[in-house]
Amino acid sequence: MNLPTRIDNPGAEEYSSALALGECLREQMYQDPDFYFFSPDETTSNKLATVFEASNRAWGGKIEPWDKNLARDGRVIEMLSENTLFAVLAGHILSGGSGCMTSYESFFPIVSSQLDQHLKFLKQSNACDWRPDVKPLNLLSTSCWQRQDHNGYTHQNPALISSLLAKPSNLVNCFFPADDVSAVAAWEYMMQTKNVVNLTTFNKNPQPRWIDINHARFQLEQGCSIYQFASDNNPDIIVAAAGDIPTTEMLAAIKIAKEKVPALRIRFVGIAALSYGAIGTTTNKLRPHDFDDYFTIDKPIIVNFHGYAETMRGILSHYTDLRRVSIHGYRDEGSTTTPLDELARNFCSRYHLAADILERAGHYDFENELRNIVIENAQHASLTGLDEEY
Repeated sequence: MNLPTRIDNPGAEEYSSALALGECLREQMYQDPDFYFFSPDETTSNKLATVFEASNRAWGGKIEPWDKNLARDGRVIEMLSENTLFAVLAGHILSGGSGCMTSYESFFPIVSSQLDQHLKFLKQSNACDWRPDVKPLNLLSTSCWQRQDHNGYTHQNPALISSLLAKPSNLVNCFFPADDVSAVAAWEYMMQTKNVVNLTTFNKNPQPRWIDINHARFQLEQGCSIYQFASDNNPDIIVAAAGDIPTTEMLAAIKIAKEKVPALRIRFVGIAALSYGAIGTTTNKLRPHDFDDYFTIDKPIIVNFHGYAETMRGILSHYTDLRRVSIHGYRDEGSTTTPLDELARNFCSRYHLAADILERAGHYDFENELRNIVIENAQHASLTGLDEEY
């Protein structure tokens, strides 16, 4: 895969994390004849269909001439039952095989209890010296709440993130790639792990590309990094994001805030991975003194998080006084509406973030102006089904 080692104009071009991960799946299928991919019936709609270049769907029934990608020996297992798919995946992994499962974000929590049991097994297995290592159980969560393609409120639920990060066994990595390059770096990391569950969350629609592959790999060494192109020295305020659309919205918010107050100094920190009680992975957790280097010891912090704000709040409580932290995240608000209006309903839009940045920096004059933009867009979206240009 041709991945950039330099980005001259961050955010200028858009690429699909889903298509990039589809290529990763295809290559894994080629390399490992024991690798199986499990999906409800959404491999194509989730933009992961590149995997069919390496293997067909497994099919034991009659194959008609018009059927596509069906074969007796297929290693793509599609069935509209997350519970069944997960059970077969877990059994395959515990038998020494390797594999991966995908699902819409809103329906992945269906397997939460089964994940609990798998994690309990891993915890007990790790306590026995004679037990062999277990290959990672990898999950790809897509069709996320910010871009639910007019499916509506029913297709919004990032709860699996919260459930997994609450497990004190410390056997879970949750990855939040900011773009397609970061998604590939997360995949590389996932495939090298053992005795863990890995969850990578990404939107299937094209998003801006922000960082090169070297930066993306570096991020995973501690779980976060500073985006120098969007950061000032001696910042007045620290902003951070975990997730692709949260990153795009926060970087847009920085631009808005600086247009209003050009002298404002801001640092952007991208959060690439979370594990139990920490930024970073189970084996590479961000240490408290490194947190202070990234986030300072006393400046206000604003975070835009893909999941529920309380989940991020619990993690940051291990690092700093939460009185200096403001966290934006999913609030369980939604409808069959437009992307910007969806974000606005959950206070995660660039305008809400910009208002928070300015207020935290002591500039209160722009709150009504930014709020009116959100209100006007909501009215336009209600009438036309489209966002105003932004």
